[in-house]
Amino acid sequence: MQQQDDADRYVQRATEGDIFILRLANPPVNTLRSALRAGLFAGVQAAREAGAKAVVIVGTGRMFCAGAELTEMGKPRVPPGLHDIADEIARFPGPVVAGIHGGAYGGGLELALACHARVAAKGTKLALPEVKRGILPGGGGTQRMPRLIGPIPAVRMIVSGEPVTAEEALKLGFVDEVAEGDDIEAAAIAFARRALAEGRQFVLAKDRTDKIAGADLAAFDAEVETLLKRSRGMLAPVNCAKSVRAALTEPFEQGLKTERALFNELVHSEQSLALRHIFFAEREAQKVPGIPPGTQTVKVKKAAVIGAGTMGGGISMCFAAAGIPVTIVEANAEALKKGIERCAANWRRSRNAPPEEEIQRRLSLMNGTTDMAAIKDADLVIEAVFEDIEVKEKVFAELDRHARPGAILASNTSTLDIDRIARATKRPRDVLGMHFFSPANIMRLLEIVRGKESSPEAIATAIEVGKAIGKVPVVVGNCDGFVGNRMTGKRGPQIEKLLAEGCLPQDIDRVMESYGMAMGPLATGDLAGLDIGAAVRRARGTVAPIADAIVAAGRYGQKTGKGWYRYDENRKRHPDPEVERIIVETSQRLGITRRKISDEEILDRVLLPMVNEGARILEEGIATRASDIDVIFIYGFGWPAWRGGPMFWADRVGLKEVRDRLARYAEATNDPNLKPAALIERLAAQGGSFASLDGGKSPLASATAAAS
Repeated sequence: MQQQDDADRYVQRATEGDIFILRLANPPVNTLRSALRAGLFAGVQAAREAGAKAVVIVGTGRMFCAGAELTEMGKPRVPPGLHDIADEIARFPGPVVAGIHGGAYGGGLELALACHARVAAKGTKLALPEVKRGILPGGGGTQRMPRLIGPIPAVRMIVSGEPVTAEEALKLGFVDEVAEGDDIEAAAIAFARRALAEGRQFVLAKDRTDKIAGADLAAFDAEVETLLKRSRGMLAPVNCAKSVRAALTEPFEQGLKTERALFNELVHSEQSLALRHIFFAEREAQKVPGIPPGTQTVKVKKAAVIGAGTMGGGISMCFAAAGIPVTIVEANAEALKKGIERCAANWRRSRNAPPEEEIQRRLSLMNGTTDMAAIKDADLVIEAVFEDIEVKEKVFAELDRHARPGAILASNTSTLDIDRIARATKRPRDVLGMHFFSPANIMRLLEIVRGKESSPEAIATAIEVGKAIGKVPVVVGNCDGFVGNRMTGKRGPQIEKLLAEGCLPQDIDRVMESYGMAMGPLATGDLAGLDIGAAVRRARGTVAPIADAIVAAGRYGQKTGKGWYRYDENRKRHPDPEVERIIVETSQRLGITRRKISDEEILDRVLLPMVNEGARILEEGIATRASDIDVIFIYGFGWPAWRGGPMFWADRVGLKEVRDRLARYAEATNDPNLKPAALIERLAAQGGSFASLDGGKSPLASATAAAS
């Protein structure tokens, strides 16, 4: 009885004459939890038994359906499934129409594809994004979509997981009508009535062959090969493509079996577990201690950025692209002009370049000036000047004089003390860090640094702004390097030692790129500029004999055409014998006998120092959760999402093993940074994990349990 009550609660029934209406009601996004599926199955049955002429399925709230309930994934299946509902729809004697608004994603779109027709509100987003969770559409999507729109458009949608609008879906052929206005239920009912009046006969997607008959398999395979180049190392895109291909070579029912087998290969895989972990972690990161829901925020209608250089320009681009007017302040007119021109050039040469009229609209939102007083109307001011604490203190003292009362003052510093910067003002509660990652207009991470006196309202405002400009905000504490840069800084000494002991730059980068990194650490250094790292070492009084020798030879990276590598006119990197000579000579000078180092050891010695520092960061409360650290690395450092992040990696290795490896390498390399952190020692002794730190409620623990 309880199960029936739940089913009735999650699917509301109504009638309008001879049309039966089923409303999905699982707020906020109508995920397909088991009770909702039961209610939907029973609702279609009830419509048939009542003699209804048509059924309309709609969503309540802000969208049609966001797809599967991820917390149920990997657990024993509770019937009915989507296939059962699709079979019940097929048994209904009249048209079943999906009225779609807001969005239809994953299983939500698969439900709509199983219907006879689809009416979508203008601007609705539709997607099969399962590939981004390390799985494939398992509710018939890989079999129905190619039958509706053809194999190549279908495989592009499914392998990329990217959404299309209702208007695009109409052109592709899997939406039958785009409705104007806000009442999608009324539009879907009207569509059903017209279809009944006209005696229109619908052919379900499963019964259509016109789009796949005689498919050119060679052309399909060539398209797949191109698509898979963009997803190196990932399993899900490969299985997605295989499943779509089955739609071209197998009968529908056999194709469903192939789809299910390929889905099952993925759902328990390490990659899917990692991707689901990040999905939950990103959402969990928005729950910040001391910032209760409903905390009042500053409404940012105007922003200001101090500095039009690479970072300042990139930050300004984020605001303009989001439709928020931004004042850009520079010291001189020439630097200002170059900075704004660089913004326009970056938009024009981006992979998904907006139309010229959109670029002009964004540029019109940028107000360049050399007068600091122009920030007086800004609700948020972000400083992006040279990374020098005294320079920043002077800037903030000036901001304090010119910014309106209540405006949020943020520093884009990547390492410096936010509390010291805040003390340069008379309003430390309004000061915080907003650390964008380069290039700021592309990288999605936003480290929000909470100072000792940063108010809850200031932090909540920064989170809200971050979301508004398309970033993934993560709140961290104030320390040297915060989270991401502090952790990556600890791998540097081990990379230096690896080079001295026997590696070449290409060995280390090959291992890390095979792991899934878009670019290895040495190539990344060349991109950023090796002179910058050398300047940081000089300021801190540290040395790196090999890296310092490379810089002393005038090898600063890509900007000089040579760094750890030699670069050709297309900036393609090539191993350089001169670099090998410098490394070998330095090893000899240090009295180190070079040896062959295994790929496994290279991976350990690059990753373990970061994990160890991550544990210290958790001990100090600089990061709230281990999963927050993983989000930082996925969105700020190009860590492959299908690897789950450094703390996820450590938990999967096992903290006892992590502790033992750290201790072994600490002794072998005489590196005190590799002495296992107290937190790792404690968790290893208890048989615990980073995921267990919050009582098993972390996204990592939830994802692990779901896959068990």
